[in-house]
Amino acid sequence: MSSIRDVAALAGVSIKTVSRVVNNAPNVSSDLRERVTAAIKALDYRPNQSARRLAGGRSFLIAFLYNNPAPGYNSGIQVGAANRCRELGYHLVVEPISLVGEERFEVLDRLVAALRPDGVFLAPPLSDDPQILRRLAELKLPCARIAGSIMSESFNIPTPERSAGRMVADHLIGLGHRRIGVICPPITHRAAQLRVDGFRDGLIAAGISIDEQMFVEGRFDFASGISGGEILLALPEPPTAIFATNDDMALGVLTLAHRRGLRLPDDLSVVGFDDTRGSLTTWPPLTTVRQPLEEMGRAVVNALVQGLANAPSFIFELVQRESSGRAPAL
Repeated sequence: MSSIRDVAALAGVSIKTVSRVVNNAPNVSSDLRERVTAAIKALDYRPNQSARRLAGGRSFLIAFLYNNPAPGYNSGIQVGAANRCRELGYHLVVEPISLVGEERFEVLDRLVAALRPDGVFLAPPLSDDPQILRRLAELKLPCARIAGSIMSESFNIPTPERSAGRMVADHLIGLGHRRIGVICPPITHRAAQLRVDGFRDGLIAAGISIDEQMFVEGRFDFASGISGGEILLALPEPPTAIFATNDDMALGVLTLAHRRGLRLPDDLSVVGFDDTRGSLTTWPPLTTVRQPLEEMGRAVVNALVQGLANAPSFIFELVQRESSGRAPAL
C-alpha cells in the first residue's frame, strides 16, 4: 500500500502538506491541493484513520440525531450529509432520539462515550429541543441545526417555512378555493408550525375568514393523513382543497379520497410538503413544496467540518402537479 511519504514525494511537497490536504485544513493553496489530490489518486492512497485520529485528536465522525416520523424527510437529509461526509473524509453516524424521557440522554451519553463524534447535527423537531441542546453544550460537542426556531448558541441553518406556507395558500386561493382544510404538524414540530402560520397569512391577505374547524392536528405520518382527512371531509361544509403539511399525510388524504370515490382534482385538491419520492409515485402525482433536502444535509456537514460563519439560504419551490386544480363550481 502507498504511504503518505510516497504521496509527498510524487507531489513534491512535505508530509505535513499532504496531511493538511487529507484533513481538509484551511490555508492550503489551490495549486498544492490539486497536486496532492492528483498524487493521492495516482497512488490510490488511503489515509490510516487510526493514525488520523491519534494525530489530530478527532474521530472523523459526524452524528445525525433525529426524531421525525416522515422517512422521506430524514432520508433526503441523510443522503446529502453522508455524501458530503464521504467527500470530506468523514463518516456519518445516524441515531434516533426520543422526544421525552430520561433514556434519551442515556442514548446520547453512550454515543458520545463510545464514538466521541467531532460534531452533531439536529433536524426538526430536535433542532428546537432545549434540553437536547443544553446537554450537547454541556458535553462541549459542536452542534448545527436545520430549521431551528428557538434561540441557541449552536449554528442554525434557517428554512423559509412561513413563506412556503403562504405560497401554498396563494396557489389554492388562486385556483378559486375558499374552503381549505389544513392537516397541521405535531405541536412538537415548531419549524413546521410556521407553515401553518404562513398559510393563515395567505387567507387573511385574501380576505378569507379563518375557520378553526378547518385546522386539524396530524402526526406527520400516513395514518394521520387519513384520519385528518376524515375529520375535514365530515364537516357540514367540507373543504374543496386540503393542505397537508408533509407529503406522508398528503398521501393519506389521497388514499382516503380514492376510497370515497372522489375525483382528484375535480372534487378535491390536495397539496403536500417536502417533495419526497412518494409524491411522484401516487396517482395523481402530488402537488407539493420542494425542500432541497440533500443540499440541506450537505450544508449542515459543511458547517460542522469547515466552521462556516454564515448560514446558507435555501429556496423552497411549489411544484404543481395533477393533484391540485380549479375549485369545483358551487
